[in-house]
This record gives sequence, structure tokens and C-alpha cells, in this order.
Amino acid sequence: MSTNTSTTRRLPGWATGFGAQVTLGLIVGLILGLIARSLDTAEETSWLTNILSWVGSTYVQLLKVMIPPLILAAVITSVANLRKVTGAAKLAVSTLVWFAITAFFSVIAGIVVALVMRPGENTSIDPSTAAEPSTTGSWLGFINSIVPQNILGLGASTSQSGSISLSFNVLQLLVIAFALGIAAVKAGKSAEPFITFAESVLKVVQVILWWIIRLAPIGTAALIGRAVSTYGWEALGSLGKFVLAIYVGLAIVVGLIYPAVLAAHKIPVLGFYKRVWPVTSLGFVTRSSMGVMPVNQRVTESMGVPREYASFAIPLGATTKMDGCAAVYPAIAAIFVAQFYGIDLNFTHYLLIIFVSVIGSAATAGTTGATVMLTLTLSTLGLPLAGVGLLLAIEPIIDMGRTAVNVTGQSLSALIVAKRAGIWDASVWEANERPLDESAEVATVSERTSVRV
Repeated sequence: MSTNTSTTRRLPGWATGFGAQVTLGLIVGLILGLIARSLDTAEETSWLTNILSWVGSTYVQLLKVMIPPLILAAVITSVANLRKVTGAAKLAVSTLVWFAITAFFSVIAGIVVALVMRPGENTSIDPSTAAEPSTTGSWLGFINSIVPQNILGLGASTSQSGSISLSFNVLQLLVIAFALGIAAVKAGKSAEPFITFAESVLKVVQVILWWIIRLAPIGTAALIGRAVSTYGWEALGSLGKFVLAIYVGLAIVVGLIYPAVLAAHKIPVLGFYKRVWPVTSLGFVTRSSMGVMPVNQRVTESMGVPREYASFAIPLGATTKMDGCAAVYPAIAAIFVAQFYGIDLNFTHYLLIIFVSVIGSAATAGTTGATVMLTLTLSTLGLPLAGVGLLLAIEPIIDMGRTAVNVTGQSLSALIVAKRAGIWDASVWEANERPLDESAEVATVSERTSVRV
């Protein structure tokens, strides 16, 4: 009796991991986008563009719909678990400090790029495109946005057609969740069923979220395909130099500043980028820190950051930690506007740009957006707000890169703070070499019930 032994050749891990699947989605989406663009006409979009738009927007909506229950359940559970942690307040302060540190170096990079490349000079842009923005940033808006309007942090708006759309404010959700968590801890034994219920809800939400995350390669293909088909490169026109300056500034942040921070803390640079790639690529195609937030939190946990801390740092970062939108972009854009209108800036102006970029992102958190952040910077510097209208044509193109940097920085800050506080779990980092792979689920930090500081 003979036994035949067959050996199955397996692809290396990097070729089958979640990051590779997302990369494949980007490539497929690029091809589909080019095909869709060739099918589009001046009168109407093609069937392929419509399908890509529907699939992409549906995927982002699926991610966003899980944000409220994720924040409420995760934060309530985390506050309850923080009873076992000493130095929780110190963690919160450290988080804000590192948000500011990376924002500081990011805005410096933006200023240097703008002064070297001078994108606002010798441009052929039509001055008639200048227009006052419909929304502006406000320092008091941050305070107003924190106060919950209702128990779910929901807001409603009415369109011109009469339809009503609902939205949620993440900062208000955080305040509500923290209040409920602290109240549950203060209530003592009688609140144990409530905390147990929150933990159960969190488990269910994570299962559903995992189903949605597994669809990311499809969502990525649809979103990048829609971007290629819809935006193209014609919109660049006379603003090509400005777009190049933005992406050079973003590249400096991702390619120099972030690696320097990681190396200073003895965290493998390539290992970090390999793990965070699904977050970075999804940020690029979705253009939404909010939409990527559930994936970002899960990836951050798979890097060894305790859930008790990640569920605080990532939602907070999704609203106030924006190195792309609130540091690099307003710095370059403000200098562009000054150069375009022939206004000389002095050292005080540059200090104001740094101050607004480091502190001001919180002031626009209730109405988060790069345009709102830019209006806050321009008004602080006394520059014409009409300059915002000059840049609207290429907004979608640069927003992709800005958001990718935003979400990458949010994950990096949480990892750095966890490492400095001594709560980073290196064994989880090593076990999850391929983050978000189903085989790595057993090794996630979410299984831990307590942390030591």
C-alpha cells in the first residue's frame, strides 16, 4: 500500500494579508475608474461610474452607521475598566500633548514647503473664482459643539427640497459615553448589569464591524474607481503647483516626521506602516476620518494598544487630530492666498499659523473640515476669506492625501502614548504581524481585561 503525499504551495503572508487585499482593491479600482471615465460623456455619467459611486458610498455608510454604538459601548466599557488603571488622567493629557507635538512639526513642514515652492506666485488662476465660504471656523464653536443636544448626540438639518437628514456629533457622543461610564462606576454594584450589557453590546458590534471591514477591498476598489472617474486631472489646471506643494508637505510628514518619532521610541518603522496600511489606504479613498475610525481603532488595538485606551484616543483623534487637514493644508493654503494677493507675511504671521494649526483643530471639531480650518487660519491672519474659493476646484484631489495622513497620525499618536506609558503590549504587536487577518484575531489586545500603568 503506497501513500501519495502532495505538497500545497502557499503564497507568502504579505501576499494574502488584508493589506495586500486592500492594495489589490486599489489597483482594480484604478483600472475600473479609467474604464468608467472613457465611458462617461459630457451629458451624463456611465453606468459603471454610477455603480462605483453607489458601492463606494454604501460601504462608507456601513462604516459610519457602526460609529455611535461602537463609541458608546467601547467608552462605557473602557471607563469601567479604567477603575483598574492608575494614571488614567495622565494618559489623557499625554494624548493631547502628542497630538500637539506631531501637529507642530507637521505645520512647520507645511510652512517650509510653501516658502520654498511658493505656489501662489506666477499662477494663472482666474481671480473671479474667489468666493466667500459658506461656513467658517469659530473658536467658540468648539465649546458649543461639546454640549450634547440630546442623549444620542444627534443633529438634524433640512435641505432645500424639504428632506431631513440626521447626523451625529462624535464629541458629544464621547461626552455622553464618558458621563454614563463614570456614573456607572459611581453607582457601584447596582450598575454591574448595565456595564455587563455594555460589554455584550460591544462584542456584538465588533462582530458586525468585522463583517464590514472584510468588505474593505471591494469598498476600496469602488471608491478609488469613482475618484478616478469623477475627478480626473483636468481640475488641476493652474493649481497643479499648489497640489504638488500639498502632497510634498504630506510626504514629509509621513516619510520623515512620523518615522523619526517611531525610531525615537524604538518602534519598527516598516512594521508600523505595514500594520497601518489598511487605515491609510481607506483614509485615502474614503476621505473620511469618521468613516475609517472603526477600522483605525481595531488596527490600533492589533498593534498592542489596550482597548481601554484605544477607545478613548482614536475617537478623540478622529475629530481633533488632523495633521493633514489642520496642519499641512492650512499652512500651505494660507501662504498661497497671501502670495496670490501679494500680501507679505512676517514672523508673527507664521507664529499665528503654528498656533492655529496646533490648537485650532479642536475649535473646528464640531464642524470638522479642512475648509473650515482654513477660514479660521485666514481670519486669524487677517487674510481675505474669498481666497478659499480659489482652491475649491481641487478640494477632492488634495482631500484624499490629507485624510490618509490624518488617520495615520491618529494611530501613531495612540501607539506612541501607549509605549511611553508602559501599557504597550509587544507580544500582541508580534503576534499580529498581519493585522486584521482572521488568524490573528486570537491575539488581539481586546481579550485583555485590565491594564497596568
